[in-house]
Amino acid sequence: MKDTIVINNLEIFANHGVFSEEKTLGQKFIVSAELYTDFNKSVLTDDISLSVDYSSVCNDICTFMHDNTFNLIETAAARTAEMLLEKYPLLSGIKIEVKKPWAPIGLHVEYTSVILEKHWHNVYISLGSNIGDKLAYLNNAVEKLNLSDGCVVEKVSDFIITKPYGNVGQDDFLNGALLLKTYLDPYSLLEKLHEIENQANRKRTVHWGPRTLDLDIILYDDLIISSETLTIPHPDMHNRRFVLEPVAQICPYARNPVLNKTVSELLKSV
Repeated sequence: MKDTIVINNLEIFANHGVFSEEKTLGQKFIVSAELYTDFNKSVLTDDISLSVDYSSVCNDICTFMHDNTFNLIETAAARTAEMLLEKYPLLSGIKIEVKKPWAPIGLHVEYTSVILEKHWHNVYISLGSNIGDKLAYLNNAVEKLNLSDGCVVEKVSDFIITKPYGNVGQDDFLNGALLLKTYLDPYSLLEKLHEIENQANRKRTVHWGPRTLDLDIILYDDLIISSETLTIPHPDMHNRRFVLEPVAQICPYARNPVLNKTVSELLKSV
């Protein structure tokens, strides 16, 4: 059971909607939110600075909804949730509902609404480069990721020199890993990593071949995904010392939920 602060039916006048009249005339919206946090410290100290001030949250929701205009209430809900997660570091997640009582659908209805949740996630990402200024490529990738919306780089390992993986003749790699705090879903995060790789002129011409920058999602919380475009945990992480060593440096007890072993345990048997 998560510690939760509940805000029910906050009324806001704003200008969201597909039709031009909705944007110019405005209408009423009703916002409810469940704010997930940890009450332990605030309960022990009775100190509001160790909790989330729901009065401030209500004012921030009103200001954000009023000052921005979106076509969809889905977008309004998502952007409001993201704003709150970024502004209030004690929040681990948020569930938000945006109701539209005056929805222009031509039928009698009390309201239409959308409900969505966003949470911070812990993701371990491996980094590698073996072309050009390897250190610059890795440092730039860390910086760009940290500056990306919804992403905060929490820890970065040392960078280590490793031999190439596979049978392709090429230069040694510089490898590392980082711990990322993000509210991006796995597929959105993958797109962001590919974008950063492309900015580094990454070419995918030879499997396991040389590259300016390689960014891989190794673990994403305890999530298990197997699809055509993404596999989490990384399917070959247990065979790669150049992945396990950096991850073990920043979090030796991170656990592979498929193999049910920690990174340290996998490193010992690689």
